[in-house]
This record gives sequence, C-alpha cells and structure tokens, in this order.
Amino acid sequence: MTYAKIAAAARARQLDIFAALHTQGDPHLPPGTRTLLLLGPGEPGYWDSLTASPEWRDGAANPVDRWSQRVVGGLAASFGATPLYPFGGPPFLPFIRWALESGWVHKSPVTLLVHRDAGLWVSFRGALALPRTLDLPPSPPSPCDTCATKPCRTACTVDALTATGYDTAACKNFLARPDGAGCMTGGCGVRTACPAGRTHGRVAAHSAYHMAQFI
Repeated sequence: MTYAKIAAAARARQLDIFAALHTQGDPHLPPGTRTLLLLGPGEPGYWDSLTASPEWRDGAANPVDRWSQRVVGGLAASFGATPLYPFGGPPFLPFIRWALESGWVHKSPVTLLVHRDAGLWVSFRGALALPRTLDLPPSPPSPCDTCATKPCRTACTVDALTATGYDTAACKNFLARPDGAGCMTGGCGVRTACPAGRTHGRVAAHSAYHMAQFI
C-alpha cells in the first residue's frame, strides 16, 4: 500500500487528498492510527458523480453526506482504514485542526482555509485513518505566499470575511438581497476571487447548492 495507490483510488471515486499527516495518540482518532488522509471533492467530476448517484436521486435527506459515507466508506474498506466524517455531530471531529496541522492547508488572509490547488474551495467529505505510516509527499506551500494582490481581502461587498473573522449575519443579509444573487448562483465572491482556485474545476451548480443550504 502506498500514498500514490490510495490517491489514485480516491481520484477514481471523484475525491482528492487535500491533506495528509502522520499522527499518533490523537484522542479523536481510532487507537493505532498512524496516517490520516483528508479527502475532498475531486474536480472535474465530483458534482456529476454526486448528482447521478442513488443518494441524490432518491429524494431522501442529506444526499451529500450519504454519498460521502458510501464512497469514503468503500474506499476505507479497500485499504483497511477507518472512515471518518466532518458531519454527524455534535460533537464534530476536528477536521480544520487536522488540515492545518498537516501543513497542506493554510489559513488565508480572510481566515478561510486555503489549499495550493483548490484555493478557497477546499473542503472535506471524509478522511481515512490508517494503522500504518505511509511515505507522504512534502506539504505544499500556501498559495497566499506568492499572491501579490490577495483579491480575497477586497472581494466581499459587505466585508463579511476579514482577517478578524467571519460575520455570518452580514453575509446572510447580503445573500437575501438582489445584489447577492451572484454569490448565490456562482458561489461566494471571496472564494471565487482566489487565483489558486480558478483552475480547480469547481462547478457553479455545486456552489449554488451549498449556498442554498447555508441560508
């Protein structure tokens, strides 16, 4: 078993490894865990796979979470791992802490997580807790280090996202107004402005779905 083999199997299921770290003794992880791989939507392909799935088409609640449980759970079974999920709480597992500890994901100038390839679109659908230590690629640097203009700082019309935190009330109020329609249909303007995420392949319908769940 290698990191590359797991990454390829994840990609075949429309998932990418966005963070990976060695760990031992974390009380939130199964005893004996040595490597943790955090999985997120693999684009292009994730949204098409999800919306064609039985979980999406059966009309029952929580299709995205149920798709994640089936797909991440199946991947875990293939490699002798324990599947973990960022939903199902409270309490919730510390995916954000794990992501930051990995060094693959960083805090952006507007506090949202940022990833070299996914930009501010980085998110997690699950994780694999492995009882062995895998050789891992080096952690990628933050894309913010070489971003000269940092457009995320000025992209929000109502300054809901700043270096001091996230004003969710201001954000929701803006989204309810006619001038918030662009964010509702195409995704958060701050996330869209991030240069690192512009080649990620994020589908507008994917963003619109989550925006609708948010408000």
